[in-house]
Amino acid sequence: MARVKQGNGPLFFVLLGCGLVWGLSFPLNKIAVSEGYRDFGIIFWNQFICAALLSLICWQRGVWPGFKRDQIRLYLAVMLCGTLLPNWASYTASVYLPAGVVALLISLVPMFAFPIALALGSEKFNWRRFAGLLTGMLAVILIAGPEASLPDRAMVVFIPLALIAPFLYGLESNLVAKWGDTGEGPVRVLLGASILGSVASLPIALMTGTFITPPTTWAAPDFAIVMASLINVIAYTGYVWLVGRAGAVFSAQVAYIVTASGLLWSMLLLSESYSSYIWIALVLMMAGLFLVQPRGKESQT
Repeated sequence: MARVKQGNGPLFFVLLGCGLVWGLSFPLNKIAVSEGYRDFGIIFWNQFICAALLSLICWQRGVWPGFKRDQIRLYLAVMLCGTLLPNWASYTASVYLPAGVVALLISLVPMFAFPIALALGSEKFNWRRFAGLLTGMLAVILIAGPEASLPDRAMVVFIPLALIAPFLYGLESNLVAKWGDTGEGPVRVLLGASILGSVASLPIALMTGTFITPPTTWAAPDFAIVMASLINVIAYTGYVWLVGRAGAVFSAQVAYIVTASGLLWSMLLLSESYSSYIWIALVLMMAGLFLVQPRGKESQT
């Protein structure tokens, strides 16, 4: 396990930068759907832009993703569980739920990943991590249960929809951990998945009438889609770089910053306000993240 050594203070700023940038994607998603753009139309352009940017990185490195059977299986898993289906759920939930609440619920990824790992037999039961799972569940109850927790009580029916994304991200992380990256590294894996995602989402967007024709005059949703795509690539590659320099345990702390910054960016950009139940849920979610994340020998592979 890589450890952060004394004198490597700049790594904390990289961690902070990744978290702040990633958190910005939640209000951007809300802006993207604010004037009628919907799920697969946004997903196509997100995947297309990501594929274009990652192609530049691979071109500069002189390496490209392969398309053997095991590699395609991995790309499909990342595409379905890491992009198409969770993004569909997140964009649809963002139409109805405050962006800060969606950001808060996304932080459940490691809490879903733990029971999935138990079910797949890749991890053993751990009481501390189980306590983190229960703490996260209590946070969800505080968001969905009390009548004063959400701006409109009718929003509560969309909470399960928003929970689809962290569940799928947790499944994706387990599949990637089980299969490995087939020796290609995360950038090439993400490029392969983005290429497949572009190919898969285009016909769905056309069939569902959600395809977005690039406008001659851009409005806030158009800029939001492009910015969110850029953020995904920048934050992801920054995170991968950080894992290589500081280790997985240190880098996993980005989840705290993403959750908190998602709420704060939503307050700044969308003028969202939250009840005391949401803030208590944030504290519980942070505690749950602390408990459920692997530490020491648990993080070694």
